[in-house]
Amino acid sequence: MQRVLRSGVQWLTHAAEDEEACRDTWKYDPRSPYPLPIGPCFELLAVDQELALETFDQLRRRELPAGPVLADWAARKVGFMLAPGSRDLFLRALARQTDTPPAYRYLETDAVVVVPGPLTMTGDRYEWLLPPVGEIGSSPLVASALAVMLAASAALIERAAHFGEADCNAG
Repeated sequence: MQRVLRSGVQWLTHAAEDEEACRDTWKYDPRSPYPLPIGPCFELLAVDQELALETFDQLRRRELPAGPVLADWAARKVGFMLAPGSRDLFLRALARQTDTPPAYRYLETDAVVVVPGPLTMTGDRYEWLLPPVGEIGSSPLVASALAVMLAASAALIERAAHFGEADCNAG
């Protein structure tokens, strides 16, 4: 079970187009997902589940900074929330790591993401992997760390997928 702290709930409701409707939804059902507009309060990097979970694991193992992270298990996607204006920094950091970036979608405006409610249970379709603790800070380290670990995780998954192939073909 993941629980979003009060400051995180306040930030999420502030990000909603209709703060009162969002608060009411979660007041009556704290597990209920809710759509939030991307852009005014956060940007979102959407990644396929396998790559995203490896990236998230690498960020945590190395104790690197990360913003809120949410999963949509049915869609097999994970979203990394970033501060507004992080796109250029993320792209520059990713370009320094690889000439062949992995697949992802970077959403800045004119999009909506369904976020988990403030209280999620294992098995819910939408779940917080790392819940928000308040407003997303504008530290450049978050976007840079995410780009570096995304590229490294993609390379790791690619190598693991082909592990042992050279040995099998040599014999």
